[in-house]
Amino acid sequence: MPLGTGPRRTTLRLANGLTVILAPLAASPTASVWLWHSVGSRDERPGLTGASHCIEHLLFLGSPHFPKGSIDRAVVGVGGTLNAFTDTDFTAYFATVPSAHVGLPLAIEADRLTGAFLSDREVEREREVILSEREGNENWPEFKAEEELYQLAFRRHPYRWDALGWRTDIETMRPAELREYYRAQYGPRRAALVVAGGFDAAKLRRTVEAQFGSLEGPATPRRTPPAEPAQYGPRRSTLTGPGSTPFVYFGWPAPAVGSPLAPTFVLLDVILGGESRLFAAGAGWRRRADHPSSRLYRALVDTGLAVRATSDWTPKIDPGLFCVRVQAAPGRSLDQIEERVRALANRLATRGPTDGELREARAKIRRGAELAYEGASRVGFRLGLFATLGGPSLERRLFAGCLRTTADEIAAAAREWLSPDRVNIVRYEPTSPGRPR
Repeated sequence: MPLGTGPRRTTLRLANGLTVILAPLAASPTASVWLWHSVGSRDERPGLTGASHCIEHLLFLGSPHFPKGSIDRAVVGVGGTLNAFTDTDFTAYFATVPSAHVGLPLAIEADRLTGAFLSDREVEREREVILSEREGNENWPEFKAEEELYQLAFRRHPYRWDALGWRTDIETMRPAELREYYRAQYGPRRAALVVAGGFDAAKLRRTVEAQFGSLEGPATPRRTPPAEPAQYGPRRSTLTGPGSTPFVYFGWPAPAVGSPLAPTFVLLDVILGGESRLFAAGAGWRRRADHPSSRLYRALVDTGLAVRATSDWTPKIDPGLFCVRVQAAPGRSLDQIEERVRALANRLATRGPTDGELREARAKIRRGAELAYEGASRVGFRLGLFATLGGPSLERRLFAGCLRTTADEIAAAAREWLSPDRVNIVRYEPTSPGRPR
């Protein structure tokens, strides 16, 4: 397959609006079924934050043909695996099973796409589970700092709250509100079904049309969130609490994934932090790794200022953040780290990347694009991700843009976007020993 394009696939749109992507892989012994909903925390409002994540849980707890507990038992019973996750711009459900059982996850998704029960009893039970999940995350300083960073950087846009939602909203949202949210937001017009693996495409297409073609709605189009006001100066916050070492998070406003500047930010991420979420060798949504060849690592870890230093541009439908995260080495101050990060950003803005750095960044992107489609599950993830974020041509545009973006263009983007006047900074300063992450 050509780099940056993925495997052959058939894309169709049913009369009810459901996007269907079929990617047969002749040698695959498994089939991976993904249903991507264009619903995430971006679609919520204050008072109902965390609703998308709550519904993610509830869609496992009862629909007309799959009562509570039966989905997990059925998929595991045929030797498959399953899971789901909620993000800012989407919620995704998936199951990977032996190819002969591909009809099972299709039946599950058709049943709960519009027919989940969301009973009062299950909402109240799951509320406690989600609150416990929230409390577990709050035990980690990194979660608190990231949540603070986004609330500092965003004043109006719903990216300001985490997909888990605010605790007060989780505690008070009513079952009737969740059912109304589900009816309005979930349905074939706001979903993409992706099936990848070993199957006959013509036969599976008939199965999909029979199972999903008669499903209805929703009537509500996806709303456009309020525009974020311009930032006219640096913003900072300091958190304290248990922990082992101090760390600092930086966040600069960054363009949306559909922006012409998106390839530049993929390259910035690779040059500063060593990898890109969109062109990593694998699913690409995993925890960030350290890369000794990256600028951040060489300037902060190799010199003894830090024990970890990474960057992260997470692609989003609306403008988001370009982040840098640095954990201080013992005895080193956050002031020293801030000064070094400012110097790094300034050097990149004035001189751009070297020819060697740009060649290495492009080589990583080519390698990531080549390896990202290994296995049915990864194919399902990647095809659904790009379909949800911007359509089938998005990946090709980003890949081609990364290969033609120049060093001067990267320097210009760093000057404009990584400005000292646009930075948001959150420090975490431990006040007592605590468990490290």
